[in-house]
Amino acid sequence: MNRIKFISFAWALILVSCNSSENSPDAYGQFEATEIIISAQTQGSLLNWNVEEGKKYDSSAVLGYIDSTSLFLKKEQLKAQYKSISSKYSSITTQIDVLNEQKKNLLKEKDRFAKLVSENAATQKQLDDITNNIELLNKQIENIKSQNLPVSSELEAMNFQIKQLEDQLSKCYVKMPINGTILEKYAEESEFVAPPKSLAKVANMENLILRAYIDEEQLSQIKLGQKVRVFVDNGGNLKEYTGVISWISSQSEFSPKIIQKRDERKNLMYAIKITVKNDGGLKIGMLGDVRFN
Repeated sequence: MNRIKFISFAWALILVSCNSSENSPDAYGQFEATEIIISAQTQGSLLNWNVEEGKKYDSSAVLGYIDSTSLFLKKEQLKAQYKSISSKYSSITTQIDVLNEQKKNLLKEKDRFAKLVSENAATQKQLDDITNNIELLNKQIENIKSQNLPVSSELEAMNFQIKQLEDQLSKCYVKMPINGTILEKYAEESEFVAPPKSLAKVANMENLILRAYIDEEQLSQIKLGQKVRVFVDNGGNLKEYTGVISWISSQSEFSPKIIQKRDERKNLMYAIKITVKNDGGLKIGMLGDVRFN
C-alpha cells in the first residue's frame, strides 16, 4: 500500500514538473515604441502651446507656433524692395523693346533701299546710313542689356531670400510628425525657445514593439510574420495578446541584465521584435512573456 502511494506521488511530481515546463515562457522582453522628439526649428516665444501629455493628436496637427513677427516684417520689407527693383527692371526691358522695334523697322528699310540701289533708284550712301543706324541700335541694345544684368541678378537673389524667409515662417508652426500620443512635454506657453530646444516627445502607441531575446536553439522555431502569444501582468493575472514577429537580429549579443533567461548558462542571445496591437493596456517599459506555440 505504501509502495503504491509512493509511486503515485512520484508520478504527480513528474506531471507537475512537465506542466510547469510547458507553461514557462519561451522568451521575455520589454515593450518599447519609436519615440520622436519635436524640436524648435526657429527662435521666438512659444505661443498657443496647449499640448497635453497622454493626449492623442493626428499627423500634421498644429500644436502651437513660435512668434514669427520679426520674420514676417522682414519678408514684407523684402517684397517691397523686390517690387521697387522690378519696376526698374521693367523700365529697362521696355527700352530694349522700343529699340528692337526701331531695329526691325530699319531692317525693312535696309531691304527696301538695297533693292532701290540695285535699280539705281537710291544712292549707296542712303543704304550705308541705314546700315550704320542699325549697328548703332545694336550697340545701344547691348549697353542697356548690360545695365539690366545686375538688376536681374539682384532680383533673383531677393527672390531666394523671400523663399528662405517663407521656409523659416513655415517652421514657426509646431506640427505633430505622426499620428501619436504626447509622452512628455518639455516647454511651456510663452517660453522663449531656439533650435535645437526639445519641445515634446511623441510616439505611436497603437502598436507597441516587444523586444525579446532568444537563444540559438530557438531560432529554428520562429520566422518573420509568425504569430505568437504575448502575456503581461494584469492585476495578478496574465492578459494575453497576439503579436507578430517583425524583426529577427542577424547577430547575437550578450543578454541584457534586465532580461531573464530560461538557461542561465546561455549568455549569447538573439534579439527579436514582436509587434503587438495596443488596446490601451500596454505601456512603454512593461515586461512581457512570449510563447511561440
